[in-house]
Amino acid sequence: MKNIFTIITVIFFSTITFSQKTISASDIMRDIKDGNVIEYSNTIIEGVLDFTFMDKALPKLPKRRRWWNNGGSNTIEKQIINKIIFKNCTFKDDVLAYIPHEDSGYTFIANFESVAIFKNCVFEQKAMFKYSDFERDADFSGSKFNSDTTFKYAKFNRHISFKNTFFEESATFKYSDFNQFVSFENSVFNESATFKYTEFNDGVSFNNVIFKEDLNLKYTKVSGEFDITNMEVAYDIDSKYTDINGKSFGKYLLKSKR
Repeated sequence: MKNIFTIITVIFFSTITFSQKTISASDIMRDIKDGNVIEYSNTIIEGVLDFTFMDKALPKLPKRRRWWNNGGSNTIEKQIINKIIFKNCTFKDDVLAYIPHEDSGYTFIANFESVAIFKNCVFEQKAMFKYSDFERDADFSGSKFNSDTTFKYAKFNRHISFKNTFFEESATFKYSDFNQFVSFENSVFNESATFKYTEFNDGVSFNNVIFKEDLNLKYTKVSGEFDITNMEVAYDIDSKYTDINGKSFGKYLLKSKR
């Protein structure tokens, strides 16, 4: 009888543990609004996680605002002051820090004032961080982006890592700005990768990175370390006007081979 009770107890608590593995994105958004630290591990997040809080902002905005005539801006920025920590999590739906809303003419953006950690996570749908400003440490290492993703115009002010990341579809870091060293070591870009106009102000590592299609480094500027040891590019590298510590991409390669 005691053994049966023990088994039932184990099953009961296992069920509770399993039920805690899934959470709604709306619950996370409520906690962000309340100023709570957001920290989850080994969790499935269901529903669209909208860091811009567009649905709450839209009703308060003028309809069809003619910002282009009065010198105003059509960009609405949301400052996320909470610590954001996700480890070994799976996002079943979109994760949005950028939304261009066609009907209203507004663009909604989320900036992260504290740490933003998305480590060893799986993004099954869109992961949009266009124009986002990461004020503190950010970490996307070990994560998988299975659908559309963009870090175009994103700015990383502190430590940032993209080690061991996987990009299933085209990935763009066009115009992004890295103020500290960033590593993409051991990452895989399954389709084209764009770093056009990107600025690496304290070095970058593409050590053991595999680009299965094209790599666009046009107008890319690198100051500091530029590690491309064992980097593989299946198709073309566009390095026109690339600046690596004052040298062109071709001259850098010649120097590194000496």
